Amino acid sequence: MDKVKSKITLLAFGQLTDITGQSTWQMEDITDTDQLKNILIEKHPALANSKYLLAVNMEIIRGNVKLNPGDVVALLPPFSGG
Repeated sequence: MDKVKSKITLLAFGQLTDITGQSTWQMEDITDTDQLKNILIEKHPALANSKYLLAVNMEIIRGNVKLNPGDVVALLPPFSGG
């Protein structure tokens, strides 16, 4: 039996879409948000100097969070009030 790939979906907003070059994509075999951030910075070095929050399944997270297959991770740029 083939091992099922554990895919997560990523969403980027605002200037983070410009940095990553996409607004929606999938990645496989990501175990936690620390690993995800490291991979994203490797692929998109400009993220290292960008301020953004991560949300997992529509909940803003702080610190490292375990990711499960099917999770949706959003990269959220700073918000400004209005």
